[in-house]
Amino acid sequence: MVVVASQRVLARFLVFVSVLLIASCGNTEPGTLIAVGAGDSAESVVLAEIYAGALERAGARTEVVTRLGDRSEYLAALDAGRVHLVGEHTGPLLTHFNDRARDQLPKAVASAVSAALPPGLVVGDIAESADLRPRVLLPARQATHGAAVRSVRDLTARCGDSTLGVVSAPGLLPDPAVRDRIAGCEFTTTVAFSDLSALRAALLDGTVQIGLVTVLTELAPTEIDGLTVLSDEDYCVRAQNVLPLFRRGLLDHRQITKLNYVAGELTTAELTRMVVRVRDRGASPEDSARAWLDAHRL
Repeated sequence: MVVVASQRVLARFLVFVSVLLIASCGNTEPGTLIAVGAGDSAESVVLAEIYAGALERAGARTEVVTRLGDRSEYLAALDAGRVHLVGEHTGPLLTHFNDRARDQLPKAVASAVSAALPPGLVVGDIAESADLRPRVLLPARQATHGAAVRSVRDLTARCGDSTLGVVSAPGLLPDPAVRDRIAGCEFTTTVAFSDLSALRAALLDGTVQIGLVTVLTELAPTEIDGLTVLSDEDYCVRAQNVLPLFRRGLLDHRQITKLNYVAGELTTAELTRMVVRVRDRGASPEDSARAWLDAHRL
């Protein structure tokens, strides 16, 4: 009888240890619904659907909560626990939490974001191939006149005598105007334009000398005829890599790994094509995200 009783005690102990081991693998309770939030932009909704779909494929139950407003509003919803995860860009997120930071390079900006986050929030891996930082444009004749200007770094000596024209693309995450949009440059003045065509005309007629564009110029080749897109290997324009921002302790190891797989596959061109289809052609964000996840076997 003593042996039988000991076996029962041992069995109960093993069950208890097994439960502890299972619980230690993740902090999401079985059946917990993860709310993935999205602001008002098409990109925010597309990212939310990608992250929600990836998490579901890692065993989570998710819902996408849309129309949460601008950055301050959907981050407030995240902070309050009304949603549990949102998609973001590193550069604007760093500006939001620490507008004095001067980091420019992708990994440095990501580290600075992580350090600046309030308690209870963490970020996943950055999508190194999905960097939506603005492009810098010059009239082609200006880029080749005299000392050739091939990179943004070459502009430093010209900024003080130049007017900067800026265009923000509808449908993308908000990109706050900060005083050092191009590191090392202080312009005579800055002029906002309604679209890329209007900025192109101003560049070609000399109204402005330098353009800063949040539109992906690869998707609008006819709208930059006569213009040169400058390279920026030095990251004079701060990195804006896509990444997920979520509540600490929410996701288990498998789910975080799945988000990191997304980061390893997502590219600027792919994300922008999805945004354009949703914004301009009425495509379903959920279907677009599912097709992308399927294509990358995620």
